[in-house]
Amino acid sequence: MRDPGAADAEYPKPRCAGVLPAPEYGALRARGPVRVRLPAGNHSWLLTRHKDVREGLAEPRTSADSSNPDLPRVGPLAAGPPTMSFLEMDDPEHARLRRMVTPEFTHRRVQGMRPAVENEVNGLLDALGTRTPPIDLVTEYATAVPSRVISGLFGIPPEEREFIRATSEVLDSSTADPDESARAFRELTDYLDRLVTDYEKNPADNVLGRLATRYVTAGELGHDELVAMARLLVVAGHDTTAQMIALSVLVLLRNPDQLEALHRDPGLVRPAVDELLRYLSITQFAMVRAATADLEIGGVPIAAGEALEFSIPAANHDDTVYARPDRLDVTRDARGHLAFGHGVHQCLGRSLASLELEVALAGLLGRFPGLRLAVDFSGLRFRGPDSFVFGVHELPVAW
Repeated sequence: MRDPGAADAEYPKPRCAGVLPAPEYGALRARGPVRVRLPAGNHSWLLTRHKDVREGLAEPRTSADSSNPDLPRVGPLAAGPPTMSFLEMDDPEHARLRRMVTPEFTHRRVQGMRPAVENEVNGLLDALGTRTPPIDLVTEYATAVPSRVISGLFGIPPEEREFIRATSEVLDSSTADPDESARAFRELTDYLDRLVTDYEKNPADNVLGRLATRYVTAGELGHDELVAMARLLVVAGHDTTAQMIALSVLVLLRNPDQLEALHRDPGLVRPAVDELLRYLSITQFAMVRAATADLEIGGVPIAAGEALEFSIPAANHDDTVYARPDRLDVTRDARGHLAFGHGVHQCLGRSLASLELEVALAGLLGRFPGLRLAVDFSGLRFRGPDSFVFGVHELPVAW
């Protein structure tokens, strides 16, 4: 990667007040795109304005290809095996693979999943109701919701859900031991390889089964490509949703006026989900590109070969777009947030993640109206700025 010169700042920056993006991003937004030094020692352009991030993520003269040597390397992790993830591909390969799976995650299709998601959530809430608090909401509820949902979509039996959750958690971590990550990658890939092979021989009415029947047997999609697609959907569908559930509960408990608004009007949970996605912006530094031609963003010329890093937390707290952005407001219209990215690589599972968050929050708050933190806020342990996904390690609650 070509070094763009001296860096103006280091990136990423630690959060403040527990969950809010670093206040330094406000000063960076005022300046527009700036050069930053990344933890691996390389440099990149950092975009922090909502407008610039949106424009940059939609810019066709950039590459998301993980094999591109100009792509920013945010962390010092050793290179792992190729993932074959279409999120890390450019068109036309990205478009070819994405068009096959997109029909499974349209808004209409996802809304049809609501009864199944509600059934899984109600089962978890019934189990919580038998427990004597305090309990850790992260392990006993937040991680279990997406694990059950994605397992149901793929036809994964209940006794194998813990394996799926555990391997996904390792692969989602930016700080896991490289050997542990490689082992989790192999084990999950081998499991999904066997699952896809079975669906190729024995058609099933679930997401993987339909993809295998519709595309693999027709010769439009390779077996290994479907395995890679399944791995992407499994991993992407776990940690981000789990941490959004846990952190959403936490910030609502820390903002009792907003929690009370939801209790008074449960219908607010839908706009509240978008506001929580904006407010928390838990994807910390995973959205990166490399310029493939000379271009200009935010009035700054960027040369071909230079790296681009997009700060979603900074963009979603842009005060030219959102009044008082560091204030949680469940009545705010936050639908323009960038928590799921933007452009052709926007998160495929955004509708499903939003549905899971809506159902999980509505169910929990409705079942346990007296929910409260069981420890002092100062005692909570949060993930650092070197984690791809921001989160809390444990969240002890009682009711």
